[in-house]
Amino acid sequence: MNNLNKNRGGARPNSGPKKGAKYAKTVAKEQAREIARQIITEKLEPLIDAQIANALGIRHLIMRDPATSKLVATDTDDPRVAEAQIDAAMKSGNAVWIYTKDPNVRAITELLDRAIDKPAQQTRLTGMDDGPVLIKWQDEIDKRIAEGRQRAARRNRESTFDEISSSKADGTAQH
Repeated sequence: MNNLNKNRGGARPNSGPKKGAKYAKTVAKEQAREIARQIITEKLEPLIDAQIANALGIRHLIMRDPATSKLVATDTDDPRVAEAQIDAAMKSGNAVWIYTKDPNVRAITELLDRAIDKPAQQTRLTGMDDGPVLIKWQDEIDKRIAEGRQRAARRNRESTFDEISSSKADGTAQH
């Protein structure tokens, strides 16, 4: 009869997954992460350039033509032509950058966090209503539990005594 109670609930030896075993979902996620990491690593330089461009904002170089005083955009698809236009515009002193999209502060923060590490975040710990933190030690908790049990036992004894006293007064006490 004692053996029947041993097999009810609780941990059983050699049950469950073995130490270090991975579930199929975990393996699938790890494989997907590895594929994503490889793809991103292959395109890392253009991704970083795009992030930097996002951090700086989208801008266009506009140059004032000294002869006509008209504003001329220096945009072109050919990087060599664009570089020559930018160099000429910057040397002439008649150029100005116009932003069509503001610099992205979040992108700047991300780049800086990755390049020079994320700064330590300050954490403020307070108790209730912004008061001090109260730490209760296990001894104090055990003491309070013991005191509560003593109070409950005392109340139980008093109520039992009151019942006995009232039954004797009524003459209904059983012998």
